[in-house]
Amino acid sequence: MQRTILPAALSAIAVLLAGCASAPSPAVPPSRTARAPVLPHRGGLRRAPQYAPSSRTLAGTRIALLLPESGPLAGAAQSVRDGFLSAYYQLPADQRPRVRVYDTAAAVPIDGVIAAAERDGADFIVGPLLRSSVAAAARASAPRPPMLALNFLPHGEVAPPQFFQFALSPTAEARLVAQRVLADGHRLGIAIVPDNLWGTRVLGAFDRRLKVGGGSLLATTRIDLSASDYTGPIERALLIGQSRARLQRLEALLGMPLAFVPRRRADIQFIFAPAPASTERMLEPQLRFYYANGVPTYSTSDAFVPDPTGNQDLDGLRFLDMPWMLGDPLADAVRAVTNRAWPAGGPDRGRLFAFGFDAYNLAVALFVQRVAPDSLRLAGLTGELRIDAQGRVHRSLTWARFQDGQIKILPSR
Repeated sequence: MQRTILPAALSAIAVLLAGCASAPSPAVPPSRTARAPVLPHRGGLRRAPQYAPSSRTLAGTRIALLLPESGPLAGAAQSVRDGFLSAYYQLPADQRPRVRVYDTAAAVPIDGVIAAAERDGADFIVGPLLRSSVAAAARASAPRPPMLALNFLPHGEVAPPQFFQFALSPTAEARLVAQRVLADGHRLGIAIVPDNLWGTRVLGAFDRRLKVGGGSLLATTRIDLSASDYTGPIERALLIGQSRARLQRLEALLGMPLAFVPRRRADIQFIFAPAPASTERMLEPQLRFYYANGVPTYSTSDAFVPDPTGNQDLDGLRFLDMPWMLGDPLADAVRAVTNRAWPAGGPDRGRLFAFGFDAYNLAVALFVQRVAPDSLRLAGLTGELRIDAQGRVHRSLTWARFQDGQIKILPSR
């Protein structure tokens, strides 16, 4: 299933919203085309990529956007699309490309969707989103234009030419956490991770990068995300049981009860504890209860959900996240404009919105700029972006810690 975003229709909506800075934006007619989110152009909103321009322009260019617009991932796809089209509206109407959206959740193999985009004259493809679809797209033998996939290929699979990969990868974040741990001077630690496939993947990525840098995990333990009491896993990882066993031996030797405060192991320099925010808010106080408050704890972006009062229990936790969540001049400017465009709330503008926003700007940079992709640098909402020789987009993220329930930005290492 496909849908064309017609330049004339989009220009009309942009005109309607052009005055949103001074007045509420009017209601958008409930048509399939008009459902696309709208952000009026604002000069200087996007940081210019730091590389030489070319004579290529976007006017008349056709971009195919491949997303699962129906089915269980429709909500995620809509957030990506909202961000994508919000970036689209930065350009004046006469400089915008034509965008056609293809629903990859329809009963058509991904190579068939790509073939349809090719027949429709697409100059560049953005998507698909599912990892399995990205793998199938990479294996397709039919001719296609350059492509920015919205996920990474499985480990070990080689990308074909002009096949770029952009993802919000938890394993990539775990590797960045390991690098930060090492940069902070820590080598020995423990890991407490969710007892699921996500936890296994994140732990593996962290452990491999830590070992490359000369670090080591002295213990790993897993927690059940459906539970709220993590006493058992924490005591095992911190060797609290050994402290109690020493007490029992002393009491047996002396034949009398002793005053006792258990001690955690003293050989660890850090704790790696990636988990959703709801779990992290229960885990951190329990770690402090077992005398680990003096040990720095690190997590991925999953630990952070903006909440004016809900993060009080996370004091001391170190985590990394994208500028869109933590703030920087570009993110603040985009957020201000989107808040004016949708004063009543509008579409969800979480991390996937930022992902779609950056996907559009990456596609424009890759198509318009005549430059080797591995020399491309772009300041985005999801981080400082660069592309390696294999076409994978890497993100440099912002580090922060909780202090008195508030976010404190940490210096980069």
